[in-house]
Amino acid sequence: MNNQHLILQIRNKKLGLLIFDARKAQRRSIEECAEAAGVSPEQFHGFEKGDSAPSLPALELLSLYLTVPLDHFWGKQAISTGAPVPLQEKERLVILRNRVIGTNLRLAHNDAGLSYKEIAEKTGISEEQMKRYELGEETVPVPELEMLANLFNTPIEKFFDQHGPLGKWRAQQGSYQKFVDLPPDIQQFVSKPVNRPYLELAMRLSEMSAEKLRAVAEVLLEITY
Repeated sequence: MNNQHLILQIRNKKLGLLIFDARKAQRRSIEECAEAAGVSPEQFHGFEKGDSAPSLPALELLSLYLTVPLDHFWGKQAISTGAPVPLQEKERLVILRNRVIGTNLRLAHNDAGLSYKEIAEKTGISEEQMKRYELGEETVPVPELEMLANLFNTPIEKFFDQHGPLGKWRAQQGSYQKFVDLPPDIQQFVSKPVNRPYLELAMRLSEMSAEKLRAVAEVLLEITY
């Protein structure tokens, strides 16, 4: 067994445990999660056992359904307790995401300047398989996507959904986390409706150039003195 195959096996097992943990945390059945991820219950059971691995689109759909941050599947333990978000057009979304991931893979591949032969030697992914991934004709299992991202020196986050349902949800979660990280007194200030005009003023000021801010400051000084 070569090193690449062993690494993929270990990653499959770890990912399976994290998927199992996320499902149990939200008290969902294998059948429910399989439907949300767009796979069969048998396939999903294989994911949890670590016998196989989901694609990134399937993992994104599962993350959205369970309201679990996608980062959870990279070893983080923060799990949201929000209500599951209803999913629509899962098939169409997965097809589109596979194409986007394939395009990003091709761009990263070109930037890395590696030949298909070099990729096959370093990852065990054949030229034909790699081309199918890049064309979006086949889903890329997450451990293989991680391996390719590392090879191309590209952050795995580059392949995450940025503009679809999960991208918007992740942005909301990120904004919420930033709010939670604020000192309590600032949280209280922001939460009070009476302070909204001050926040809106601060937002407008933050968009001004240094020259305009200087002019506003000069006017305020004239009014004060």
